[in-house]
Amino acid sequence: MFALPLTDDAELRPLEPWHADEFLANLDRCREHISPWVGASFVATDAGSARKVLQNYADRWARDDGGIWGIWQRGTLVGGVLFVSLNTTTGVCEAGCWLEPAAEGRGLVTRAARVIIDWAIRARGIHRVEWVTKAGNERSIAVARRLGMRRDGVLRAAVPTPTGRADMEVWSVLAPEWQPEG
Repeated sequence: MFALPLTDDAELRPLEPWHADEFLANLDRCREHISPWVGASFVATDAGSARKVLQNYADRWARDDGGIWGIWQRGTLVGGVLFVSLNTTTGVCEAGCWLEPAAEGRGLVTRAARVIIDWAIRARGIHRVEWVTKAGNERSIAVARRLGMRRDGVLRAAVPTPTGRADMEVWSVLAPEWQPEG
C-alpha cells in the first residue's frame, strides 16, 4: 500500500489487521506510557486482541466512519494516528494518536495528524475536527495546539478510571481555520 514520508526516517502507512504482531509489539513497548490516556479496549494484550482492535478500525474504514494509520520509524511501528469517529453527514470527526516514548519529541504525531486531518477536510468535506483527551495529558494537548486547534471546554468527570473519574478536554479546528502547514 501507500507510505507517506513524515521525516527522513519515518513514514505513515495504513495499519491493517495483518499488522497485529507489529501493533502488539508497539503496544508492549508503550503500554505503561499510554495506558493512563487511552481506553482499555485499545491497549491489546495478546495477538488476538491486537488483531481485534485493528479489525475494528478496518471495519470502521469500510463503513466510512473511522480509520487507523501507523507511524513507522526506521522500519519499526512506533505509534499512529486514527479517526475515532468520522461522520461525513454531520461533517464532524474525532482524531487521536499514540506514540511510544522512544519516538517522542520528533514531531511525528503532529505531522501524521496533519496528513489525516487535511485529508478529512479537503477530500471528505469534514467541517469540524475534534481532539478529545484526558485533562492533564500535556503531550496530547500540545499536539492539539500545534495543529491550530482551540480548546472548546472541559467535560467534567466524563469518564471512569481505576482511581475515580477523569475530566476530558475537547479541542477542535474548523475547516475555515485549518492551516495544513501549521
